[in-house]
Amino acid sequence: MVTLQLLFGMGLQDWIALAIAAFAGGAFGAALGALPAFIFTGFMVIAGEAVNTLASDLTGELSGQVGTGITGFVAFGPVFGPHVSFAGGAAAAAYAARKGYMDTGFDFHEAKNIAHALGTKPDVLAVGGLFGILGMIIRQVSGGLGLPWDPIAMGVVLSAVFHRLVLNYPLVGDAHGRSLFDMSPFEREEMVQTAEGGEAIADGGEVADGGAVAERLAVEPWLPHQYEWPNVAMIGLVTGILAAYTTVQTGSIFLGFGISAASLVFLNCGVEQIPVTHHMTLPGATAAVAFAGGVGSMAILPSVLIGGLFGLTGALTGEVIQRIFYSHSDTHFDPPAAAIVINTFAIALLYFAGVFPSAAWVPLP
Repeated sequence: MVTLQLLFGMGLQDWIALAIAAFAGGAFGAALGALPAFIFTGFMVIAGEAVNTLASDLTGELSGQVGTGITGFVAFGPVFGPHVSFAGGAAAAAYAARKGYMDTGFDFHEAKNIAHALGTKPDVLAVGGLFGILGMIIRQVSGGLGLPWDPIAMGVVLSAVFHRLVLNYPLVGDAHGRSLFDMSPFEREEMVQTAEGGEAIADGGEVADGGAVAERLAVEPWLPHQYEWPNVAMIGLVTGILAAYTTVQTGSIFLGFGISAASLVFLNCGVEQIPVTHHMTLPGATAAVAFAGGVGSMAILPSVLIGGLFGLTGALTGEVIQRIFYSHSDTHFDPPAAAIVINTFAIALLYFAGVFPSAAWVPLP
């Protein structure tokens, strides 16, 4: 009981209820599909932050914190928290592809098709639910110990590591270019042979038992329209600026993140060239608040400059992660979540070093 109280901030009955809710949230995320579930995260953040901003206007107090209301309990809790619903949906997609349930004609390995709703198969939803519980445990332990990074994003990252290990997918995969960072095989549309299920066959390898042979792209960049370094840097710079500006004007650290997440509804609907930016807007807004020492202390010019800088670093670290952990493997490993972990950790380090007077909402030991 003492351990539960220290790590989870709650008693046994509350923990059991949270675990049950996380199972349901992960299963629901699998049913909707990981990306549609995350889009709902964005909608809920916008709704929650609108309510919080209105409350701040009425009371004259800007908290800049998370943990209560729609944002804390719905958007970042067991209903649509990315560590629960998105991570559960991604794990369920990996499982469904391994079982041969997915045949959508997706351009990459089927296990990466996080836009696809997985429906109502009990075993698929059960996998989503179990990984929802895992994500919740990671988030609660990380936050309870005050580990200095975004605990929700860490839940998404470690959940992806676990689903790859448990379902026997490669953690990184093999580079088919000069290095893991080389995207030119994708640009040349180079293909590799795959066994049934989509796993790449080593050069000269044979498929056992007369299995079907198909082909897939040798390199599968996370976003085919968003991987070139100058493009990634530019979108990171401008979205980081906008996130910081939004925070200055509204007092909400998370509204920019919510807008970024909600904008992915167009990507999910097949609109081409829609950028993915939540790993730029969240670090941008957070760093701006940390630099100022609090939401109420923000000056607009330094805020937008710091926001632009951390939007840029969020974008570039996300691109580094996708080239290492996404492009050469078989399941969805979320570059934005990893970038958010790295950049919120950097913000905490700058606080520890005395460069920033606060760490904003980032947990501290």
